[in-house]
Amino acid sequence: MAFFVDIFRGICYNFTAPKQAEKLGARLQDGGEHMTIWNPWHGCRKISPGCKNCYVYRRDESVGRDASQVNKTQDYTLPLKKNRQGGYKITAQNGTVFTCMTSDFFLDTADEWRDGCWDMIRQRSDLEFHIITKRIDRFLQCIPDDWGEGWDNVTICCTCEDKERAEYRLPIFMEVPIKHRQIISEPMLEEIDIEKYLRTGLIEQVTCGGESGDEARCCDFRWVKELRRQCIRCGVPFYFKQTGAKFIKDGRLYHIERKLQMAQAERSGYSYYPNTGSADRIRYVLPERKNLIDRLARSDFRSKFRLTDKDKLYIESKGMDVIRSHAQDFVKKRLAPENPENDGKQTPMRGHPVFVAQHASACCCRGCLEKWHNIPSGKVLNDAEQNYIVDVLMDWIERHRE
Repeated sequence: MAFFVDIFRGICYNFTAPKQAEKLGARLQDGGEHMTIWNPWHGCRKISPGCKNCYVYRRDESVGRDASQVNKTQDYTLPLKKNRQGGYKITAQNGTVFTCMTSDFFLDTADEWRDGCWDMIRQRSDLEFHIITKRIDRFLQCIPDDWGEGWDNVTICCTCEDKERAEYRLPIFMEVPIKHRQIISEPMLEEIDIEKYLRTGLIEQVTCGGESGDEARCCDFRWVKELRRQCIRCGVPFYFKQTGAKFIKDGRLYHIERKLQMAQAERSGYSYYPNTGSADRIRYVLPERKNLIDRLARSDFRSKFRLTDKDKLYIESKGMDVIRSHAQDFVKKRLAPENPENDGKQTPMRGHPVFVAQHASACCCRGCLEKWHNIPSGKVLNDAEQNYIVDVLMDWIERHRE
């Protein structure tokens, strides 16, 4: 039987988020006031693992309808429909127009209807259209003659639910002419590495989320955090949309009711918008020092680090107060920024006793700080956090200097 547990206990609520975060976060709010849905046709064909438990198929099946049958809808001309006063029913105040949410805009079965949609999108240049697709490989076959390098009012969102889809779709996505690109991993079925695409500067946002429905596959919070760290390193906004029905956190499986899946993701605070302080919402608990030392000792990688004779002589000659000042400087410059330069590679393996201590105690980069010390990536480290890290480093050095 499904049950609900608050999986993000201790999370800080802050609904007065910075305007940039508020604006970006609202863009994909399911059914919210900032979202308009335009379905010019309905029905689709399953093509990849992400389609297995498609919500459109589930909903259609519940009313005896076959979702594999593709039909033009009565809302086909929605962008051009007018009210009694002669104005458009949909205005820019109604928010982003999400297009073809019960199908795929580049579905081959809909080829005969697509040109008419492009014509309406062209006419309504005052509206912002978002098109989410699993068929980016058909993109060049489906664009209008005047597409050029893309239209200002169209964002194309390419989905990649797993590694194989990311490796196939994203290279195509990066090569075709598009002005506004976003990546969506929903349902997220495994950890993916898309950092090389994020580093191009062409991706405006990444969205991820788990799968809903009775047959939902699990989404692991570790995958979400890793994708988020990739976005942070590249300065790309990240939207954690929903947990999904089956969510793994800290090795425990949670069953989340549908109505609470978006709320839990929001509550986590793990959506990230650069330079807005959005990560400050995340509350966490530092590890108990003895438990941390025991965990580090069980790690083959962490436990292999030792101070050399040269390191020990350096400590002896400089004194621990000077070594602490060096540690404070390294932490402030290389770890404390929201997005440290070369994060993951900023700490040498040798050359200073503090460098050795950083690797030994998992204080070498922001990813390790999050994994071992629970300090979230994507936030500027405050004085207390920096002091904590320095204390951990100096404790390790003190225990290994003899």
